Formats: sequence, C-alpha cells, structure tokens
Amino acid sequence: MNVEQIYTGCLAQGAYYIESNGEVAIIDPLREVTPYLNRAKQDDAKIKYIFETHFHADFVSGHVTLSKATGAPIVFGPNANPSFDAIIATDRQEFPLGDITIIALHTPGHTMESTTYLLRDKDGKDHAIFSGDTLFLGDVGRPDLAQKMGELTEKDLAGFLYDSLRNKIMPLADDVTVYPAHGAGSACGKNMMKETVDTLGNQKQMNYALRADMTKEEFIAEVIDGLLPPPQYFPLNVKMNKEGYEDIEDVLKRGTHALSPAAFEAVANETGAIVLDVRHQDKFAKGHIPRSIFIGLDGSFAPWVGALIADVKQPLLLVTEPGREKETITRLSRVGFDNTIGYLEGGFDAWKDATMEYDTVSSITADGFKNELEKGNKPVFDVRKESEYLSEHVLGANNTPLDFLNDHLAEFPDKPFYVHCAGGYRSMIASSILKSRGIHNLIDVQGGFKDIKEAGIPVSAFVCPSTL
Repeated sequence: MNVEQIYTGCLAQGAYYIESNGEVAIIDPLREVTPYLNRAKQDDAKIKYIFETHFHADFVSGHVTLSKATGAPIVFGPNANPSFDAIIATDRQEFPLGDITIIALHTPGHTMESTTYLLRDKDGKDHAIFSGDTLFLGDVGRPDLAQKMGELTEKDLAGFLYDSLRNKIMPLADDVTVYPAHGAGSACGKNMMKETVDTLGNQKQMNYALRADMTKEEFIAEVIDGLLPPPQYFPLNVKMNKEGYEDIEDVLKRGTHALSPAAFEAVANETGAIVLDVRHQDKFAKGHIPRSIFIGLDGSFAPWVGALIADVKQPLLLVTEPGREKETITRLSRVGFDNTIGYLEGGFDAWKDATMEYDTVSSITADGFKNELEKGNKPVFDVRKESEYLSEHVLGANNTPLDFLNDHLAEFPDKPFYVHCAGGYRSMIASSILKSRGIHNLIDVQGGFKDIKEAGIPVSAFVCPSTL
C-alpha cells in the first residue's frame, strides 16, 4: 500500500494518490491530470476510482478529465447530483482496491454530499481518513456554502456537521491518520494549522471542534462565529464541478495566443478584457500597462484572482515573465478562469520598446515612511485582514482589507495617502486596483508591516490572534 499526498501550496489543497497491488485511487485531483497519469504509469498500475469528497467551491477538480482519460468511474457520496455519469455511493459502501478497502462515510455539514473516505489496510485495520472539508487540522469546514434558500441555514448545516464528526469520525481510533483537503490559507475554514497530516488522536486533543464535552449548541455557535463572506467565485466553481467543464488543453490552446503590443492593446479595447500582470510586485511598481491589475504569480495567485476578479467568464489578457504564460493559464484554470484570450509577446519590455504609454506606482521605504509620519498629515491604509490589523497595527491606520477593497473606495482621500500590507504583495494588488479605479494619489510602503516594525514606527500593543 502506498499513500501519497500531493499538496499544492498556492491553493492550500491536498489531492491523494493511493496504490495497492497495481490498482490506484485518486482523491480530489487537480484539474491538470497528467501528473496522476504519469504516476500510475510509473507504478505500472491502473487508476480504478476517482473519489470526490464533495463539490468543491474553491477550485475546479480534475475528476471529469481524469475519468475521460482513464475510464475510471467518479465516486461521490450520498446526495450528490452531478450532470455526468458517476457512482453515488451509499453510506459505508466499500470499494476494494488491490489488497485494501476504501469505505465511504457520509459526513454532511460542510455540504450535504460531503463524504469522508476511510482506508482499511489488508488486515482490516482502519488506517487513514481522507476527510475533505469535513475535518481540517485545527478546524472544520465552514457550514455556510451549501445553504438552500428556504430549506437549510448555516445553523442547520453546522448541526449536521456536529453529528457527522461525533458519529462517524470521533469514534475511530486515535492512531488513524487524517488527510484533509486543505491547510492554512484556504478560505474553506477559519483557522487551519500549517501542517497537512496529523493523527486523529492529536486532533481530538487540540481541535476546538472535537472537544468531547462540547454540546451541539456550543459547536454551532463556535463554528459560525467569525466567518467572513465566501469569495464570489465559489458558487461558479461548484457549478463547474457539478456540471463539467472544458478540457484544460483547449483552455491552454486558446490562452497561449501571442500578441504584439499593438495587437494586445487593440484586443483589450475590443473585448473589455482585464489586463492581468503576474510579474513580481517590484517590477510592476516600476512600470506597467495603465489600468492593469497586479496579482503576482509567486504569491497566493489563484485564490486572489478568484476573490478579486470573481467572474470566471471575464476575458483576461496576460503580462507575464517570458516563458511563464502556460503556467499562468494553468493556475488560472484551477479556479475556473478559462477565458484567457492571449498574452503580451515579449512581456513588458516589448511594451516599453514599442514606446507605448505605461504607468508606475509611487513607493517609499519603511524608513522614509517613518520620516513622513513624523511630519504628520498623510493617512495610512492597512489592507491586511481584520484579524491581522486587530493583532497589531500602525497607530491611527485605517483597515481596508484587500478582500473587500471595493467596498471601501469612498474612504480614500483626494490627498496623498499610504498603503501597506504584511510584506508588500497585497498592498501592490490594492494599489493596482485603486489606480484602475482612477485613484492615483497613493504611496505603497515597501516591505509592509514587517519592515515597518523594524523601522521602529509606533504600533498598537500586540494581541495574540487566537484571543480575537
């Protein structure tokens, strides 16, 4: 038996490859399926099942493409109603895989079809659970994504989740390994651990949601408390995962369309496409196409695209470092953004060489920021999350979280102001959005809050985030 976690950091997502005696199961695959095909070929094994823990909201799974490529059936838990052929498992239905067995445990709560897959070894001993978004490390799945108008509330779903955890998961032995679908950084939970594998026994000890003496009412209140609105693209990803989607090879073929600077500008004007610049923030600050949006490929790229652009059908034109076009399109497709229609051939250097108009972002070092603050007058806008801001912030700073920046546009003044985040990535995204809205009197603080503290700028008293 071989169990491998295939973790994708930028999505905080775990897919799983399970092989036994020449037969393979894949759980929650990413959209680009070639790595799974190659891995099975390396083992001289056949992919027998494709298990989905639920209809994912934060990424587009590769189940449809992988099933077409292998002939392996897609397996969902009870209550699932996909538009394509699939096995809808019954609770506790067993699936033989080589010398081992995978058992579907229906665990509704995050969604009504949510299912945890229990792996039993060749001796019949419970070995691991693949818990999807039912149980995370340090947290549980949010219960507000699958509400049906007039039928289920988030409290109803939280109640189902409580029962699922107590009746299906907590009775399992402490030495069972927990393999969740997500880790820290995912919007599918509130406060996940940075680790991606743990034992169930340890989770029973430290996960607030698994307290042995916890009542259902306490569970519901604690799970719902502090939930932020989900990103707008989530329902669109659920729809794609439930109804199917375009093959990624077709998406890549359409997106890898090289455009000269003149053609790039013409296509942008004709289609209303968003110009998405994925280079490093420092390069964007020194020069970029006017009104383009910066979301750097080397940060939490795909989730920020989903949260801020939201509409997966929005046409996109790309400015990348030469050679990273295909990578960008692939990572966009992971969250359902399939409508890339071309990229700037030769990158931003080609735009400058063609003497096309370009813009810059004014910036300042933390030491320079300190000097300016001592003179007074200029407002400060902190675009970190509210929890980060409440934990510690520049005295007098306003909190305008990047996730909800569009809700704060009226708050930015006509006079010069400063923008910062934790390290410089999010503040440059914010700066690009503000400039695209015609707000140009901003100054980005390089290095963010990290450099601000090191410069000795006065900040509020530290409050541990876990107490907020």
